[in-house]
Amino acid sequence: MAYQAEREEIEVKKFIDYKDVAYLKQFTSPHAKMLSKKRTGIPAGKQRDIAQAIKRARYMALLPYVAA
Repeated sequence: MAYQAEREEIEVKKFIDYKDVAYLKQFTSPHAKMLSKKRTGIPAGKQRDIAQAIKRARYMALLPYVAA
């Protein structure tokens, strides 16, 4: 039988901003990897917006690329 990961219930905001680091950290693992749509339970469109915001925050050095 396959292992099923527990879903984390996270409130989805209407506008996702790359400067809102505390909100974006909810969508990353302790190793700074982005969590999947299956794991977070959010719609695909919002998942793409969150992924883009995380990538922008990493580029601006607000979020790490990898955990130290």
